[in-house]
Amino acid sequence: MDMAPAPVSSNPRSVEEIFKDFSGRRAGLVRALTSDVDDFCSFCDPDKENLCLYGLPNGTWEVSPPADEVPPELPEPALGINFARDGMQRRDWLSLVAVHSDSWLISVAFFYGARLNANDRKRLFSLISDLPSVFEAFADRKHGRDRSGVDSSGKSRHSSKRGNDGHAKNSRAAAPAAKEYDDDDDEEDEEHTETFCGSCGGLYNANEFWIGCDICERWFHGKCVRITPAKAEHIKHYKCPDCSSKKMRQ
Repeated sequence: MDMAPAPVSSNPRSVEEIFKDFSGRRAGLVRALTSDVDDFCSFCDPDKENLCLYGLPNGTWEVSPPADEVPPELPEPALGINFARDGMQRRDWLSLVAVHSDSWLISVAFFYGARLNANDRKRLFSLISDLPSVFEAFADRKHGRDRSGVDSSGKSRHSSKRGNDGHAKNSRAAAPAAKEYDDDDDEEDEEHTETFCGSCGGLYNANEFWIGCDICERWFHGKCVRITPAKAEHIKHYKCPDCSSKKMRQ
């Protein structure tokens, strides 16, 4: 992660655009505090100047000094998170960063949504409330085992997806017949517990249908990318909307 002020890479206007921006930033913050937590902690050197944790719209994160502009283009995250790193229990410190991160996400969403009418603001914050907070995602993570399902490049490590029938399916080929439920499924549920939808940022739920992109290896709710279990049976190699649009632009 570069040690430079986080750029503003989007200027969302509609409810859908603002929520997509929120979801991407949230996913990056959750990743920083779960699967990338060791990297995050190493960047928060107490000997450096004031540092902030930024979630970026593309689902990544960075630890950077605050913006130089006064007032800044966007509301700023909590300042100086690095100074408390070694003065608190690690989990307590991370919990505090998570709570401040949630506050920052809401402030950015409200900043973008300031010109929305009352009904649109209500719809926006209803969508936001449907997602677990950064603190909730962090608090649900068990000690001693990384079950985030996302590596430092933001890609899923898992090779199967679950339909709403509870059975696992291989996402890297035409969906095979569902396997019988066994003890391995319990382990897979644990592994998927903190996998996040690449579209809405929602947390993995074994009762929902998910599909994995064979290009970027991110996971998505079927409903978010308009893929049903029946349609998935006929897809040999799935490309998510982002990867499909990138190919069209080339």
